[in-house]
Amino acid sequence: MDVDYKEAMKLSNQLCFPLYAAARKVTNLYIKWLRPLGLTYTQYLVFLVLWEEDDLTVGEIGNKLKLDNGTLSPMLKKLESQGFIERRRNPEDERVVLITLTKKGRALQERAKDIPSNVEKCIDLPFEKEKELYSLLYEILDGEDEEV
Repeated sequence: MDVDYKEAMKLSNQLCFPLYAAARKVTNLYIKWLRPLGLTYTQYLVFLVLWEEDDLTVGEIGNKLKLDNGTLSPMLKKLESQGFIERRRNPEDERVVLITLTKKGRALQERAKDIPSNVEKCIDLPFEKEKELYSLLYEILDGEDEEV
């Protein structure tokens, strides 16, 4: 007989739960530093991508953040209305929208510079375990998506 389905259905046996709960816990750590900047966590992730490499397409940002256009587009429109980014059509392909930081968007990086170290101080993991966790999470993220 296969594994007892009742055992398999216990919350304590679900990989998804500790991943979900840990992600929420870590994400919530950012709120007290993002709120004064007027940013959500997801907006902050967009800025991290653009501060690293500016002038990306919406699709490139979505690929880096594992977000679809339906989630990303309204957020980018809001960031544009706040003066942080510019959205423009690629002259080589009008279907493609390029995202570029404005002066205000680049200046925000200086105001946000302490966020990573502030959050790091709140996570009580030895460096080696942190590296191991990072590696394991990327194994999951970079693994092939399988349909059952």
